[in-house]
Amino acid sequence: MSTVPNLTLNNGVEIPVIGLGVFQTPPEETRAAVEAALSTGYRHIDTAAAYGNEREVGEAIAKSGVDRSEVFIETKIWISDYGYDQTLHGFDKSARKLGVEQIDLLILHQALPSEFDKTLQAYRALEKLLADGKVRAIGVSNFMVDHLTALLNSATVVPAVNQIEVHPYFAQREVQEFGTEHGILAQAWSPIGGITFYRDGEHTSTLQDPVIGEIAKVYGKSPAQVMLRWHVQRGRSAIPKSTKPARIAENFDVFDFELTAEQLAAIDGLDTGKRGGPEPADITLETFGRPIPEA
Repeated sequence: MSTVPNLTLNNGVEIPVIGLGVFQTPPEETRAAVEAALSTGYRHIDTAAAYGNEREVGEAIAKSGVDRSEVFIETKIWISDYGYDQTLHGFDKSARKLGVEQIDLLILHQALPSEFDKTLQAYRALEKLLADGKVRAIGVSNFMVDHLTALLNSATVVPAVNQIEVHPYFAQREVQEFGTEHGILAQAWSPIGGITFYRDGEHTSTLQDPVIGEIAKVYGKSPAQVMLRWHVQRGRSAIPKSTKPARIAENFDVFDFELTAEQLAAIDGLDTGKRGGPEPADITLETFGRPIPEA
């Protein structure tokens, strides 16, 4: 069983470079996916209050036989729970569902641009949870440069992570570069472009991209493995999502080959600038708010 390399966050905490994402994984499929990942060698699971599957993630980890101290658990506070006291309670809900005392990485799921003061209060609650030892690291997700700038103006703790949509067709370079300047790790969601099937008039998906396909042939690897290797070599954390054991294992098998500088540059050159997920500026409580159930 391969062991996964770690990245070191800005507070010294180590995070495995590849984790399993469970976005859009139904609760009844989540348990089996997490069990398959842990038996493959994954030691990082990424979930969120809004996914509705934290409980199943916790159950799978508890049942796996892998020691809790070896599994890096990441989850997210949803915008409906923003505000200082609400976010502290959001931690309690997530920790209870996960069945853990401490969460390794707790992040804010989105910026709330129309009520940014609530976002700042939520982050202040994360800082309190960090100071109290209830979480080992804190961060954000889907924050753009203006959100990060405003946050850094008031925060006492620099976010350890910004989890954003990154894949060969959407690189968000300016967000990544800002993060690098400030010691914020870029963590790629949809790292193989799974939610984005556009690329007008050429083909439907990064998985069919001829540039990526040619590189894959050179190494006898799949296009998905080439994309994940690209993230690893570019120093990002990546959380590919799958529910199929064979695919979960394939996504983890990316540590036995190395892309050349030319190949990395060729993949970098595929950026279309088109986002697949929601526009961060459009996130409002009216449109996206929904209550997160009690534990």
